[in-house]
Amino acid sequence: MALSDITYQPKVLALILAGGKGERLMPLTEVRSKPAVPFGGNYRIIDFVLSNFYNSGMTAIHVMVQYRSQSLIEHLRRAWRIGDGDRQFVTVVPPQMNLRRGWYEGTADAVYQNLNLI
Repeated sequence: MALSDITYQPKVLALILAGGKGERLMPLTEVRSKPAVPFGGNYRIIDFVLSNFYNSGMTAIHVMVQYRSQSLIEHLRRAWRIGDGDRQFVTVVPPQMNLRRGWYEGTADAVYQNLNLI
């Protein structure tokens, strides 16, 4: 086997913070989070991000949700069933509140609060 025949697949874990209240998108976000707002029929705003990650070869993805997340969770469950569940997955991570109580205070805090996933 030649060195050129070996395909290197780096291990990459993607963390997506999908928790915006979307106050500027009212009334679209009255009952759902900003990432769950419908766009172009069956798609949601989060599908742009997930499609870019997936098509870039990042197939181990945790989506960290916060506000009004039920419709987003259901969309991800229906539309983003990929891979074997071990190395390829899209999974929803609600706020765990392991280190403190309350919502994430930004992207860095969301990563810090979920270090156990890495």
